[in-house]
Amino acid sequence: MIPYTALAEAPLKVGKGPGLLLAHGAGSDIQDSYGPVIDRIAESNTVIGPDYPGSGNTRLPEEALTLDGLADYLVASAVRAGVDSFALSGFSMGTAIAVRAATRHPERVTALILSSGFAFPNPRLRLVIETWRSLGKRPEEARILAAYLSLVVGGAEWLDGRSPDEVEEQLALFAAGMPPGTDEQLAVFDHIDVREDLGRIAVPTLVISPTGDLITTPAHSRQLVDGIPGAELLTLDCGHAIATERPDEWAAAITEFLAGVNA
Repeated sequence: MIPYTALAEAPLKVGKGPGLLLAHGAGSDIQDSYGPVIDRIAESNTVIGPDYPGSGNTRLPEEALTLDGLADYLVASAVRAGVDSFALSGFSMGTAIAVRAATRHPERVTALILSSGFAFPNPRLRLVIETWRSLGKRPEEARILAAYLSLVVGGAEWLDGRSPDEVEEQLALFAAGMPPGTDEQLAVFDHIDVREDLGRIAVPTLVISPTGDLITTPAHSRQLVDGIPGAELLTLDCGHAIATERPDEWAAAITEFLAGVNA
C-alpha cells in the first residue's frame, strides 16, 4: 500500500518567519477552510497548508483514512516543505488531527491553535456528520445537502443577514460538489477520540470558540480548554465558518498569540 506521506503534492507554502502548519476541516481544503486569512497570517509566519488525501490534488490512499495517519501525513508535509518545527493551527476536524500530531511528534510542534474544534464527537455532532454523509451519497439531493450545510455551517445571525441572491450563491457553491474524498474524511469521525491526548499537550495552546457554532458547539471548546494544561480560551461572535464570518478577528487572534509564543 502507498503510505500517506507519498501521496502529498507540494503543499501551499507562503510567507516568512516561524513555521505555521494548517490542518483544514473535513470535506474541505486549505483554501476553503483558511483562504481569507492566509495572506494575513503569512505576514509573520511561514505558512504550510497541505490538503488531506481526497482534497485538492491529493489522491486517497488504498486503505481507510485514520486519525494517526492524517496526523503523520500533516507533519510529513511540513518536513517535506523544509519546515522542521512549527506551530499547528487546526480547524474543525483539523483540531483533533493537530492534537494527535502534537502527541505523536512533540519534537516538532511548538504551539497549538484549535479553532471550532472538538476532542470527541458528542451525539449532536455525530448526527450532523451522519446526515451529511447520508445526503452526500445521493447526488439527486445536492440542493438539500447544500441547504443543510448552510444551516449548520453559518451562524444564525450571519445567515439571516444574507440577501436571497447571496443565499442562492452559497447553495450553488455547496451543491457544486465536495472534495472527492469527503465521505472518507467524514468516516474518520467514527474513530476520533483525543481526550486522553489532551493532558499530554505540553506547548502553549489557544482554543478559539465561535459562540454561535452549531456543529462544534462551545461545549466542545470548553472540553479542550479544561483538558489541556494552561490552554487559553478566546471566543468569537460567529458560527462554525470563522474564515467567512470573522476573518480579520481570526487572523488577528492567530498572529497575536504566535507573536507572544515566539517572543
